[in-house]
Amino acid sequence: MPIDAGDTAWLLLCTALVLFMAPGLAFFYGGMVRSKHVLSMLAQNFAVIAVVSVVWVVVAYTLAFGPDVGGGVLGGLHFAGFANPNDAVPGLHLLVPPIAYATFQMMFAVLTTALLTGAGADRMRFSGFLAFAALWALLVYAPLAHWVFSPVGWLAKRGLLDFAGGTVVEINAGASALALVLVLGKRRGWPHDAMAPHSLPLTLLGAGILWFGWFGFNAGSALSAGDLAAQALVSTHLAACGGLLGWAALEWRATGHATTLGAASGAIAGLVAITPAAGYVNSGAAIVIGLLAGAAGLYAVRLKFRHGYDDSLDVVGVHGVCGVVGTLAVGLFATHTVNPAGRGLFDGGGLHLLGEQALGVIVAASYAFVMTVLIAYAVQKTIGLRVADHMELQGLDRAVHAETAYEHGGGFGSSNRSF
Repeated sequence: MPIDAGDTAWLLLCTALVLFMAPGLAFFYGGMVRSKHVLSMLAQNFAVIAVVSVVWVVVAYTLAFGPDVGGGVLGGLHFAGFANPNDAVPGLHLLVPPIAYATFQMMFAVLTTALLTGAGADRMRFSGFLAFAALWALLVYAPLAHWVFSPVGWLAKRGLLDFAGGTVVEINAGASALALVLVLGKRRGWPHDAMAPHSLPLTLLGAGILWFGWFGFNAGSALSAGDLAAQALVSTHLAACGGLLGWAALEWRATGHATTLGAASGAIAGLVAITPAAGYVNSGAAIVIGLLAGAAGLYAVRLKFRHGYDDSLDVVGVHGVCGVVGTLAVGLFATHTVNPAGRGLFDGGGLHLLGEQALGVIVAASYAFVMTVLIAYAVQKTIGLRVADHMELQGLDRAVHAETAYEHGGGFGSSNRSF
């Protein structure tokens, strides 16, 4: 296939935008933890970039997008170590260099893994989490990516539509977050002690970076700089607006206040929900999906208090639940006027697509949950995944990294290095 320079430039730009989401996520999460843990959150997110990128190049990419060797379950080793970089990706007719596509997909793996830092915030061992991240990217993310993103994967061949990761990214992260926190256990003092965000301005900055980077995440998944990318970008923005407004309106009605944390969370909820649908729905449907996600996210974050699982920064509620909303919404709102690949219920397509979307939800959530329990338990029983109680009480910044985010003359800042 010939290489299109414009499409290649677009994909390279979107790759950079998706990578930029990683520090955005670090700030978004970092502002929500207590000040004694903020550097730990930033460190985990930045280290994930390196760990997952290496795992992706060595073997995860080829398991996700290599020639199928198991009936749509797993790819072979043809691309291990980014070998054969000019060979076609099975099932895809790309107008960009295959290695550009591989790197674009690398950033998806990085960001999805980084989402899990929010679930185990304040209590994860740095070394244990990095080991967990490497295993998780290999054993959970890569197979799911093959099933859904690779055209030769079994769910893709059945007709599941997931434009940019409702199942592979969002539901996967949400179900895995639930499994991770069940293995880790609750933070000391939760839910009785106050654990308020230490810097909402930092969280709002992170949310803004995520909103910006999400244009690359969704519009880049069109793999070309054309009409589909433009619609995906517009839908992404409108869904974020709908999510913000939906969350804020319900919060205001319930409490008499519309909080900045609620606004940021609502925007992210809308972005999560539109991720699987961005290239299949029109602008009006994107607003509706965002509104639905804002409402669903607001109520979903309360489930942890009702059921007693300590999902520190609401990965389950915002990413898992809103990912389900968006994935099912494709079965309702997908229209051939945007993308001929699928017609939802409201476009005369009947219930077939909705059924395939529901199957994708069940498969992704079940696989991610079971595998994450096994990986987290194995890491906990070997090198350890949770820090000791005294380290959690002291704060992970000092106890693990020998640094503090905010130095007030105590002589323990990051500038005091010993080599």
